[in-house]
Amino acid sequence: MNILVVGGGGREHAIVAAIERSRQDPSIYAVMSKKNPGIAALCEDYLLEKETNVEKVVEYAVSKNIELVVVGPEAPLSVGLADALEAEGISVASPKQKVAQLEFDKAWARNFMRNNNIAGCPVFDVFTDKDAMDAFIDELGNVAIKPAGLTGGKGVKVMGDQLPNLKAAKEYAASLLDMGSVVVEENLVGEEFTLQAFVDGKNLAFMPTVQDHKRAFENDLGPNTGGMGSYNAAGEILPFLTAEDVENSKQIMKDTIKALYKETGQEYKGTLYGQFMITNDGPKVIEFNARFGDPEAMNVLPLLESDYVDVLAAMASGTLDKVNVKFSSKATVCKYAVPAGYPDDPTKDREVTVGDIGDAILFYSSVYEKDGRVYTTGSRAVAVVGVADSIEKAEEIAQNALENLTGDLHYRNDIGKQFLIQRRIDHMNEIRGQ
Repeated sequence: MNILVVGGGGREHAIVAAIERSRQDPSIYAVMSKKNPGIAALCEDYLLEKETNVEKVVEYAVSKNIELVVVGPEAPLSVGLADALEAEGISVASPKQKVAQLEFDKAWARNFMRNNNIAGCPVFDVFTDKDAMDAFIDELGNVAIKPAGLTGGKGVKVMGDQLPNLKAAKEYAASLLDMGSVVVEENLVGEEFTLQAFVDGKNLAFMPTVQDHKRAFENDLGPNTGGMGSYNAAGEILPFLTAEDVENSKQIMKDTIKALYKETGQEYKGTLYGQFMITNDGPKVIEFNARFGDPEAMNVLPLLESDYVDVLAAMASGTLDKVNVKFSSKATVCKYAVPAGYPDDPTKDREVTVGDIGDAILFYSSVYEKDGRVYTTGSRAVAVVGVADSIEKAEEIAQNALENLTGDLHYRNDIGKQFLIQRRIDHMNEIRGQ
């Protein structure tokens, strides 16, 4: 089978690596804006092109007799790449534009949740008028401010160290109005986690829960990033969650898929990412994404024991209930090395050298290869993943690998460390009144 992966980051490297493990020995092709050396090494052929250039991507897919496509990033989905490929008779294991709105239009997504009585929706409203928005911010008192469109995970700001007071919240919200509508919602108190699922329009196959670390600096300080690293426990459930938390979150995602079809007349096919906050009132939806998380894909895909090509084909054809989707019960810790100064003032075009990373898995992200050398672009550069029977052992493997990367790089040492996980557990115990 000829399979095309669209995208050139760490998430897409993980997708390509999972496809490459298939017993079906597929021929892999890629479209990416810069040459990711990890992806290029596993491909028959690749095209260097903007992933949002729908015409060029479709043209390339047709020329290579592609039978199945996976779209990694959100931007190509928002411009209808899946629709255009399907119009050419090519199967796609990623959602069409109408249902991908769940990610790329936060205002639409919140109204969709409210209109369909989907559990886990926070108190919110959508604004284009500053005075009405200011009044709502005053009314809620403790808020999260979100631009309605795509911002690569960096546009959301919450009250606390990012927005120290109501005045700062109003100023930030007003600055976003030029870009379109702004979502203002209650600032949820709890612990964040990610639940992802393979979806074929009706059936969902869930993956282990993962916790990402958005903040740039240790102890969860600094600006938001695309994600500095993530971990999962051996088994399905993170240490601060209960089985009930996870079951309730799964139900929210099932209800969302059902309501999407009712609302749009279109089936959601592809990976669905639910970012949740576990609160005193159970799970609340921070946001949905219409694709794998990055870094979370790098935690779960190495654990996938089922043939990923079977899973992709089943998502595209609506037969996921016929596939036994299974993950190994291992813990993983993923840590990102990013350019110094990231995200606000990152260094660029600096060489990255990979030394002895031991048992870790390495995924290249926003880098490019030139004359056999790898360079940074200003976004997240290289991720390393430790896989073991415990989070503690997985963290040691990942940390050792990080320390054997050379370059003008920054990373968080604390991701996956016991003291930080214990802090999450204590925080949730306090919230639950235990």
